[in-house]
Amino acid sequence: MKRLSLLTLIVTLSMFSMAQDIQLPKPNTKGGMPLYEALSNRQTNREFSDKELTEQQLSDLLWCANGENRKDGKRTAPSARNAQEIDIYVFNQKGVFLYIPEKNLLQMVIPEDMREGMSGHGGKMIMSAPVTLLYFANYDKMKGFDEAGREFYGATDAGFVSQNVYLYCAANKLNTVVMGAIDRNKIMEFMKVNGKPVLAQPIGYPVQ
Repeated sequence: MKRLSLLTLIVTLSMFSMAQDIQLPKPNTKGGMPLYEALSNRQTNREFSDKELTEQQLSDLLWCANGENRKDGKRTAPSARNAQEIDIYVFNQKGVFLYIPEKNLLQMVIPEDMREGMSGHGGKMIMSAPVTLLYFANYDKMKGFDEAGREFYGATDAGFVSQNVYLYCAANKLNTVVMGAIDRNKIMEFMKVNGKPVLAQPIGYPVQ
């Protein structure tokens, strides 16, 4: 029994030692595909290769989604009253990470693959994509909003972020689909955040 307990402790400590924050490289904020061409290429694709995205791609993707684009801390996506309430969680096989725009950091939240727990009706898409972004309206950042305002603006602002991601994917020949059919009750069980999971967006390379 003592040997079993010691083994369990070692395995648990090993898991947490491997669970680390990821300092992303500086995002590319210049150049790229012209806007009109990206809009012409914007589309939904529901099939994904299992090829991983690089950390540079993640950095560029997340900056486009809702990164800081001005010295005053404002973002690439608008938000009501500049509440900046949309938190982006990155789900992959390593775990769940929170994107910290001001540090360009992925902060480890859960050191376990939780994609199946969020999947709802889109389980196949989420599990096949190397990365899925979850847009979470954090109500702790929405002081002064009533319930209807939190619901409306949380949904609206998440839509702005998802469109930024669509354009990034169009410009970089990646597939993506935005999903509303996610299991919000299950997500709330393991996320433990005051707010609402609004949308999910799997991202990956096309199937060759």
